[in-house]
This record gives sequence, structure tokens and C-alpha cells, in this order.
Amino acid sequence: MSTPSPQLLVAAAQQTLGMGKRKGPPRAVCLHLAGEVLAVARGLKPAVLYDWNSAGVLALQTYLKELQGVGFPTAGLHILEIGESNLIVSPEHAGQHLERVLLGAVALVDISCSRPHPSVSSLDQLPDLKSLIAEILTHFRGLQKDASLGVSHSKLHPSDCNLCTVYGILLGYPVSYTFHLNHGDGNCLAMTPLRVFTAQVSWLPGQLPVLLYSFSVPESLFPALRDFVRVWEKDLRTGLRTQSVFADLSISSEIVTLPAVAL
Repeated sequence: MSTPSPQLLVAAAQQTLGMGKRKGPPRAVCLHLAGEVLAVARGLKPAVLYDWNSAGVLALQTYLKELQGVGFPTAGLHILEIGESNLIVSPEHAGQHLERVLLGAVALVDISCSRPHPSVSSLDQLPDLKSLIAEILTHFRGLQKDASLGVSHSKLHPSDCNLCTVYGILLGYPVSYTFHLNHGDGNCLAMTPLRVFTAQVSWLPGQLPVLLYSFSVPESLFPALRDFVRVWEKDLRTGLRTQSVFADLSISSEIVTLPAVAL
């Protein structure tokens, strides 16, 4: 794949993802979004959540087709509508990720507001969530058979599972937050030291790096979660070595403490 023109990438997003009289995303957002989509296509992350504006499925499908027109490998990508959000996924890579999730590759941290402090949990302790992940995996396996159809779309109607947790898992985080929906909308992360991890790569010459991942874990629980993060980092570095589009992987972390944490 040749390096695409930044101008073409910006035009693809601004012409398809605008809302009414409002122009599409700013230039920096356009380039970052294109980089994330390419990372999904290359298997460096299972999905990207589109949350810049309320552009719908048809707009996203048109956008991905425009990217394909400038040389992007978007054929076979899929738009998954779940809850009120749209995720761009590679059914093949996302399916492989969920297979590992069901085998225990992802840790969960319960941050219910009724708890005095966060605590480590697991998928086996949340059978409804585990059942939903298995359902999504089956869904992805079925989609792989239709990969030649271009950019497809489907909609899932989840049960009462915590979608915040589902999104964290689908986005490839090694640690995902969960909380009991019947305990209120808050959480127990206020004034809790959090270790925030970020992973970014270089791509287009002269442009800002692409932020592939950003997630946090409570610092007090990091010793118990360290191995999950290590495996995630190892897998990401392995994935980078198998492709030639992205380079200069940088993984860093910092500790932050906030008066309130929104998920």
C-alpha cells in the first residue's frame, strides 16, 4: 500500500461525515480517524468507536468506500451498531480477539459506586456478559463468510449488560471497567490514582502520531493486572513487526488522580 495523500484522507471524511450544514471533522480528526481505521484493517486493534458526531451508518459506509477509493484496505470491514454507538470492526481480527477474551485474556475491574474502592473481577463472575461476548463472537464468525461484500453493517440489541464494559472489550483493552447498572451511574474512581496507558505509532510523514490505545487501571491494582498489560503490549509489538505501514511504536504511562472520572 502506497502512502496516501493527507489531502485525500481529509476530503474523504469531510465530504461524507458532515452533519447538515456543518462541515465534517477537523483536519487532525480526519487524519487520526483514517489512521485508526487502517490499524483495524491491519489487525493492530479489533475496532474503533466513531464518536466525533452523530454521523450514521450510511455516512460511515460511504466514508469507508471513499477510503477504499484512495487505496485503503477497507473491503471486509464491518460497521457494528450496538446500543447507540457505531464501531468499525474487522470481523476476522475482532473474532480472534474475542476468542482470547473468552479464554481469560482480559481482566475486569469492578468500579460500582457502592464499592469503597475498585476490585479485580473476571468474565466468569459475570455470566450475562460472558454470554453476550460469545454471542458477538458467533456474529463475527458469520460475517467473515460475507467479507467479499464490501463494507457491511449489522445491529445488535444487547440485553441489560453494561455496554461500557462491552465497548472496552471490543476496543481491545487488556483491562475493562465494569459496574452494576442497578447501583446507579456513578463509580468509585474519584480521587483514585489511575495509571493511564497510551500507545501511539507514526504513520504519515510530517503528521501527528496515531493514538492506537488509551486506557487506565487503578494504580493500587496494577500489580495484580500487570501480566494482562504485558501480554497486550507483547501482542501489539508482534503485530507491528508483521506490517510495514506503521512504525515507531511508543507505549507510555502516567499516574493521574481526578475529582471525577467519566466513562
